[in-house]
Amino acid sequence: MKIIKLFTCLAFLLPISILAQTKATVTIQNNSALERKETVVAIKWETILAHYPQIDTANFVVINQATKKQVPFQLEHRGDAAIQNLLVQVDAKAKATLTLTIQKGKPETFVTKTYARYVPERKDDFAWENDQIAFRAYGKAIEKTSEDASGFDVWVKRTNKMVINDRYKRGNYHIDAGDGMDYYHVGPTLGAGNMAPFVKDSIRYSANYHQWKVFDNGPLRSTFQLSYDAWDAGGIKVKAIKVISIDAGSQLNRVENTYTFEGAKSLDVVVGLSKRAEAGVISLNEQQGIMGYWEPTFGEDGTTGVGSILTTPVKNMFATNTQILAKTTVTNNEPIVYYTGAAWNKAGKITEAKQWFNYLDNFYQKIKNPLIVKVE
Repeated sequence: MKIIKLFTCLAFLLPISILAQTKATVTIQNNSALERKETVVAIKWETILAHYPQIDTANFVVINQATKKQVPFQLEHRGDAAIQNLLVQVDAKAKATLTLTIQKGKPETFVTKTYARYVPERKDDFAWENDQIAFRAYGKAIEKTSEDASGFDVWVKRTNKMVINDRYKRGNYHIDAGDGMDYYHVGPTLGAGNMAPFVKDSIRYSANYHQWKVFDNGPLRSTFQLSYDAWDAGGIKVKAIKVISIDAGSQLNRVENTYTFEGAKSLDVVVGLSKRAEAGVISLNEQQGIMGYWEPTFGEDGTTGVGSILTTPVKNMFATNTQILAKTTVTNNEPIVYYTGAAWNKAGKITEAKQWFNYLDNFYQKIKNPLIVKVE
């Protein structure tokens, strides 16, 4: 009895900081007037460890204190062996604070909402998707064929399920089998927001990507790297590495490009959207770097909206017969970040040009007003 009493007394004497290390509390503050629905938020893992050093990566849960329900999460590595971030998907109301608790427990099995993979069975395609939309980039095996293209391709979808593998198995993904299709035309353009050097008033396209690497693959974020061999960009030797991330719930990708080149500190580049011969609706906002395009309707296939948001100053935006372009500048061997993506009217979420342009404007506002995350 004396021993039990002694341990009880010692427990009361332990510092509160040690007793509190069985969990961590996370507050996510939304100071903007925009509600953030199904938003993926990154919480630095080292910060979590500082407040909850005993956390078991295989046996913890994230609880929404208001609903008492589990929150979907992912451990993000970004290509490193060590964990970099804890990703959570939450709804954050405007001008409000959300509180989460990280504690010991058995996590639920979360639905996969993002996916990316190399597709060797289809001429070196690299394809990726989330629960809203899908994309692909073309690889070396398709070069010098009639199918070759330099831009990002869009695969529209009207299901929250992952469709890439099923479509490649079917072979004919140009027909809607009930979940969407590939009817977007890239051709000799930058497609749905690829980037390329702009030297001597001309776009200097690279060859297709040569190497790939997947850093993370769902359920909430997929991140991968595409590397391009050096090419002659109007007399300048250029190499490029592109790191692309897609989050659950988002219509847009985050693209981080790093260009290395010789003979100059900076280089003009353009982000481009393929433009159709028929009339569509174009929205250009040079000041905020927002470029949107609501394509003409393609019969029963529907209508696709494409758009890009630059985070660096835009020199100018302009349209040619085949593309809508936004020009900016990159610094040698320093990453440049922008966002690009698409939406399909038949998915039922964004069905007209005004809605698409509003989506891009709101996305820009969310970039400028990030959520404030604190761990206690």
